[in-house]
Amino acid sequence: MPLDPQAKAFLDQMATMTGPPLHALPVADARALMQAMVAMSAPNDLPLASVENRTIPGPAGAIPVRLYTPTGGGSLPLLVYFHGGGWVLGGLDTHDTPCRELAHGAGCAVLSVDYRLAPEHRFPAAADDCYAAVVWAAANASAIGIDAARIAVGGDSAGGNLTCVTALQARDKGGPALRFQLPVYPVTNHSFDTPSYRENATGYLLDTDAMAWFWGHYLATERDGEHPYASPLRAADLGGLPPALVITAEFDPLRDEGEAYAKRLREAGVPTELRRYDGMIHGFFGMSAIMDKAKAAIADASAALRRAFER
Repeated sequence: MPLDPQAKAFLDQMATMTGPPLHALPVADARALMQAMVAMSAPNDLPLASVENRTIPGPAGAIPVRLYTPTGGGSLPLLVYFHGGGWVLGGLDTHDTPCRELAHGAGCAVLSVDYRLAPEHRFPAAADDCYAAVVWAAANASAIGIDAARIAVGGDSAGGNLTCVTALQARDKGGPALRFQLPVYPVTNHSFDTPSYRENATGYLLDTDAMAWFWGHYLATERDGEHPYASPLRAADLGGLPPALVITAEFDPLRDEGEAYAKRLREAGVPTELRRYDGMIHGFFGMSAIMDKAKAAIADASAALRRAFER
């Protein structure tokens, strides 16, 4: 399919922003650029029962989190959400909109995790923080009003990577039993040789050079990229993982590795739905204010979470 007109309009607007590409920027400037991009997508402010910033204990100190509680009552299911940004950018504020939308749409609490960022904290710091957040949530379920038997994990891009990795860690370490996983255009392999990398190398917001920049900041050594907690597609076995909805975008370098992860899950006997959004670019999931297919993706993700929590 051709590029969606709403995605094209966003890219055209981005092209008016002068300056070097992301991968040529200092980390601080790249982080500011991501904040500016979020502002362009006009985030909404869905009403919820409460939104609370707090900290929880982590392996290297306190981890900031934001707990979104929808209207209603009782013991709620929980989605632990990991933001995107290449393990280098992003935080609680950049991903406030999709967290609000998922809490509202799925009728679940959402715990957004402000894990440690690279290059200040390289692999496996982010993965360790994300797993610690899930363990904390399960151990403190009654205190935060959630049902420890109904916990899911989700996230976009690097957060999609951390979703897959957290599911692996929970299985490998005998951690909390997860009900569902929601990787949105996830990074699953430290490799740049797929057709989608070649087809979408430049011009669609996320490009190959930027991904090389992200990986270069995240990994302490190239060998780390071979570890399944960095590249979950390289895990020897994906059996025993929670059911999944994997979301990908047509014009995204990460499309093929996300779809390969879905294929591996199915081959391992894990109930898995793959949903590719044609005409869409990387990052669209957080742009529901300006892209209709982002609204559809949020609705699909919310419906999948509801079904998983009802099982």
